Amino acid sequence: YGDFIFQAMFAATAATIVSGAVAERIKLGFFMVYSLILVAVGYTVAGSWHWGGGFLSSLGGDEGTAFKDFAGSTVVHGFGGAAALAAVIVLGPRKGKYTADGIKPILGHSMPLAAVGVFLLFFGWFGFHGGSVLSAAPGPLGLVFTTTALAAAAGAVASIATAMIVLKKPDLSMALNGLLAGLVSITAGADVVGPWGAVAMGAVGGVIVVFSILFLDKIKIDDPVGAISVHGVVGIWGTISLVFFHTGEPGEFSFVSQLIGVASVYIFAFVFSFILCIVGKAICGIRVSEEEEYEGLDVAEHGVPAYTD
Repeated sequence: YGDFIFQAMFAATAATIVSGAVAERIKLGFFMVYSLILVAVGYTVAGSWHWGGGFLSSLGGDEGTAFKDFAGSTVVHGFGGAAALAAVIVLGPRKGKYTADGIKPILGHSMPLAAVGVFLLFFGWFGFHGGSVLSAAPGPLGLVFTTTALAAAAGAVASIATAMIVLKKPDLSMALNGLLAGLVSITAGADVVGPWGAVAMGAVGGVIVVFSILFLDKIKIDDPVGAISVHGVVGIWGTISLVFFHTGEPGEFSFVSQLIGVASVYIFAFVFSFILCIVGKAICGIRVSEEEEYEGLDVAEHGVPAYTD
């Protein structure tokens, strides 16, 4: 039962990653059904490949090296990021986001609340990683907590520095996503990487996420919170980079095995999500009307205005 409820939280996380990417234009009813199927079927299948004795846990047999993903850089975050990309492609961008004059920023409601949310995620990450140790041994727990904290801090600092160079300002949204990118970067190898390795992995993740967010905007993939970049793109980096930064014996982890794991989970998640969205679009529609989008989903979908004027 303990393992079940622990995995249930991983599964729920995969669905919440998608929720950020499709925000402000998806039908609530469809998303509820989509999330149920994505978690109950899609995540269960992909997760079993690694954590349920599936083929990723025994790549190469006795002579090979199994796929390594400590707490889900690929199996959780990559799965959610790939599923989110498929959903966004089918759904399309928010109205007015991409215009003939260029990209029009659609500002968030409250950056302080966004910051609080990110720090809640940061706190929760210690639960995910600590729980993934599967014991209360102070040595392994101490290592995992240390690498988690250092990677997050490095990701935030690196994203701030990158934003200052590229955007000419220390953009808060980039800083918050950089912190999360640092966490995603270390998730696959938090138990086998040393402190300086965690700093390096988190910092590179913080740089990657800035350029990924800008690139997706450039090709008109509308992701309001940067979920595809944070979880999907950086998830690839975190899964592969542990091969170079782990502190074990040389050759303990295989670059090829890591690539196979990434490709398998990402392709499956993308195709599964894409099919769900296409079927939903054909049956009932997955997007609110333009009038409802303009009015705001707080009113159109919930009947409870978020603002008094």
